[in-house]
Amino acid sequence: MSRLSDARVIVGYAVAESLRRKVVAVVSVLTAAFFVLYGLGVHFAFEELENRPLAGGDLVDEQALVGGTIFGLAMFAVLFLGSVLAIFLTNGVVRGDADAGLLQPIVVRPVGRGTLLVARWAGAAVATTVYVVVVYAVSLGITTALGDWSPGNVVMPALALALAVAIVGVISVLVSVFLAASAQGIAVFMIFGAGLVSGLLGQIGEALSSERLVEIAEIVSTALPFEALYQAALYLITEDETGVTRTAIELGPFGGSQEAGAGLVVFSFAYVAALLALAVRAFARRDL
Repeated sequence: MSRLSDARVIVGYAVAESLRRKVVAVVSVLTAAFFVLYGLGVHFAFEELENRPLAGGDLVDEQALVGGTIFGLAMFAVLFLGSVLAIFLTNGVVRGDADAGLLQPIVVRPVGRGTLLVARWAGAAVATTVYVVVVYAVSLGITTALGDWSPGNVVMPALALALAVAIVGVISVLVSVFLAASAQGIAVFMIFGAGLVSGLLGQIGEALSSERLVEIAEIVSTALPFEALYQAALYLITEDETGVTRTAIELGPFGGSQEAGAGLVVFSFAYVAALLALAVRAFARRDL
């Protein structure tokens, strides 16, 4: 019970520390700017659609095409901003605090290294989950209010994005065991970029009917499942569309949506648990 109590205290401390960090203020400003730009984009996109209907409008649902495409862009922004927040909230969790002499008094009895590490990740995960859900909900509200369109599935895409960002956070925690804060941030951003590129690579592979490219993309998506969760979230917002409309949405600038079932969710949770276990074991063997 004492370890559980200690973990709760550290999670609460991590959440409070997250709210105090300057990065939260910076992300808040960037988020506000995104809302303004996104609102303008939605307004003018649907206004243009009303004034000048799309060519071939008899073959597609124009409202769904524009709404699905532009909300897909918003979901990418949610993933990106949430991942930025996750990376900075977990930056220097191990090596940075160790170099600053902050870990040594904490990891002695009764807290322990494993409890500290998992609790710090959990605190960051709570903060990023709240952030992702709020930004997603506001983006959806803007789309519905200004464009009179909303996806058929509202809740599951938000949860998929929140889980994707939590995975970015656990990757960052694992990297923090081995690298200093500055190198950690660079490495995790590069890993995040690699995951996004793999998704685009898979999309290109499918367009070219290249099995090798598709296989490479699938391997990377397995190693970095936040990309697969993002693709699943994109699929969920357009699962009610059919025919040419659905195909056109999937060919958008951030397309590549893929259907995924409960297996992806189970794998993602197992992935988080495995990386946390690996981070705890590596942390236990390092000198502070």
